[in-house]
Amino acid sequence: MEKYLLKVAGLERELEKFPVNDNLDIAAFIMFGDVEMTERTAQELLKICPEHDVVVTAEAKGIPLCYEMARQGCRDYVIARKGLKVYMRNSVSSAVNSITTHGEQKLYLGESEINKLKNKRVLIVDDVVSTGNSLIAIENLLKQIDCEVVGKACVLAEGDAADRDDIIFLEKLPLFFNTNS
Repeated sequence: MEKYLLKVAGLERELEKFPVNDNLDIAAFIMFGDVEMTERTAQELLKICPEHDVVVTAEAKGIPLCYEMARQGCRDYVIARKGLKVYMRNSVSSAVNSITTHGEQKLYLGESEINKLKNKRVLIVDDVVSTGNSLIAIENLLKQIDCEVVGKACVLAEGDAADRDDIIFLEKLPLFFNTNS
């Protein structure tokens, strides 16, 4: 099992590599269960993010970061859900294709989340940005609501995402191309 040594926010973690296809592997950055990583990366991101009223992320891997950034900062967050729940009245939705999930998914915000976001400065966050499709889906959701997206932030920018000038991130995460095929 191949590993990649990640250094971010003064911490080191060994990330296991997984194949995406025959030509490409990724190093899996999983914040679930890593309280120290979540707290430190949230703290470091808040130092470089614009002022905001609410933090938003997509279900599920960005939730710990979103919560912790809200806890340390603005004290308010919203999760775009991957499924429509019975208590989500008058919802809005947007489609998303992620590099780590097979097939198209949808993200949803219900009326209570929409009301929380109206007329607010919103910071979109995620653990890793690779293709940017999750960010686009969240932005498309937020375009249906009267709010202002003030920034997009992530812990790691993977591959070409590190060359983008529209995201704030702490470290680059390389992609691993297989030349043996």
